[in-house]
Amino acid sequence: MSSTAGDRTEVTLRPGAPNSAHRDNHTHRDVSGGWLRPAVFGAMDGLVSNLALMTGVAGGTVDRQVIVISGLAGLAAGAFSMAAGEYTSVASQRDLVLAELEVERRELRRNPEDERQELVALYEGRGLTPELAAQVAEQLSRNPERALEIHAREELGVDPGELPSPSLAAVSSFLSFAAGALIPVLPYLLGAAALWPAVAVALLGLFLCGALVARITARPWWYSGLRQLTLGGAAAAVTYGLGTLFGVAVG
Repeated sequence: MSSTAGDRTEVTLRPGAPNSAHRDNHTHRDVSGGWLRPAVFGAMDGLVSNLALMTGVAGGTVDRQVIVISGLAGLAAGAFSMAAGEYTSVASQRDLVLAELEVERRELRRNPEDERQELVALYEGRGLTPELAAQVAEQLSRNPERALEIHAREELGVDPGELPSPSLAAVSSFLSFAAGALIPVLPYLLGAAALWPAVAVALLGLFLCGALVARITARPWWYSGLRQLTLGGAAAAVTYGLGTLFGVAVG
């Protein structure tokens, strides 16, 4: 439906109306995983590694105190290791990006025309006419910070305003790993004297983590859950067997 007032025409779009303009409002899932991916995989890593550690120790001894201490030590060691590794990795990557951004900033100051021509070639390669590409490049180059942002995205694949924080990455890794690693220890802390409650709770946690992973994949939740349960259970079974063999050999 349209109405005209002077030289202005207003168009009202109705869903499903014939011969009406189509507005594409479809959405996509977050293919990068956002915060969910590192959180879930960090917790899963802690759960699998600590469950395997505890079952390995339990295979060689029935001493509850030894198993609990091993689980808590595995939690602390793994969480600190993950945090340190994540901090170093992200900090190194950030330093590299900042160094490259400084190179690009220096080139924008020294050779502005060459950098503008790079943008012209870029937009021509994307289908713009040479005239329009030159206009776009000229407009963007008037703001040095905006030009730097465009060059960084196109040449480095990064956004200068959204660089990751090493501290945040380290804390997130520490907490997610510790949360996962705590799950198999928790039944012992609540008074369990046998291994099976810890294994049962850990396998349930693995299934839930796998089901959450399905939110960032195209797999059904039950498939992802069973897959992770199977893999974690296999790791626990293998380490239990190795612990039993080592226990017999040492004993």
